[in-house]
Amino acid sequence: MIIKELEEFRVNRQKIRAYLCYIFTRNFPNYLEDISLEILELGFEKISHELLRYDAFYILDKNGYQIKSKSKLKGSDMGDGLNRSLRSYYYNAVREKRCYLSEPYPSSLNGELCVTISMPIYDINKELLYVVCADIGLVDILRLLGKNSMFSWFGRLSRFSYATLALSLFCVAIILFYLGIKSLIFNSLHLINATQMFESTILLTLSLAILDLVKAFFEEEVLGVSNNKEKGLSKTMVKFIASIIIALAIESLMLVFKFAMTSPSEIIYAVYLIVAVSILIVGLSFYIYMSRKV
Repeated sequence: MIIKELEEFRVNRQKIRAYLCYIFTRNFPNYLEDISLEILELGFEKISHELLRYDAFYILDKNGYQIKSKSKLKGSDMGDGLNRSLRSYYYNAVREKRCYLSEPYPSSLNGELCVTISMPIYDINKELLYVVCADIGLVDILRLLGKNSMFSWFGRLSRFSYATLALSLFCVAIILFYLGIKSLIFNSLHLINATQMFESTILLTLSLAILDLVKAFFEEEVLGVSNNKEKGLSKTMVKFIASIIIALAIESLMLVFKFAMTSPSEIIYAVYLIVAVSILIVGLSFYIYMSRKV
């Protein structure tokens, strides 16, 4: 899932950059005399044993022209001699004078999403000589750091389990919807009483609440999409508690009318249920507030 990969990259970008910059800094000499292309190529050779998954290595001169390249993809045109000075991995690395990790973009080699790690190389007088770059597939870099649970057997099993549970809840919502409209469709209007109307309302509202819960659950746990940008805020948890609140609120409303017509002395139980709903609303509000505050 591309959305899942992009989300995991966004969350772990600083760690990914720190790891790749550490590898580049350890294998490429900087601020020294006589830094030649052969030395940089030797550095790439060493890095290739640490980065088992990469698309291409290449070296740019101080003006951004590609002068050396190496790719694992057979038959690919690396574009030696092309001007890369307008690429973000060149001008950001030169401007910041340190390692730079690009945003994911479609690779010109295979069309897959990749990121580029680049580092400027200076001589002893702090004059720019080269910019060394490496293209790594987005999936590969997440696998390298052990952050892409999508492709592990446990991740696949988890997503399959979540999808199965979501489908089961969807079936429950459909059954509740059918039961809610059955009495309204198959009975004549003059045979429908207030109790049946309340029961149908409860079932239909529960069906809607569960359907909304399934949507949030499937998006967050299976697709990895979350509209909540606040750290620690679970959309599924909010939807689940909201579904309980809706069900209890409707039940309390029905009890108020039922006891008002049949047994006014027992209306206190409906009041207790309303108080419980109020406590749940306060608790949910506190949870959302604390999640956004952290």
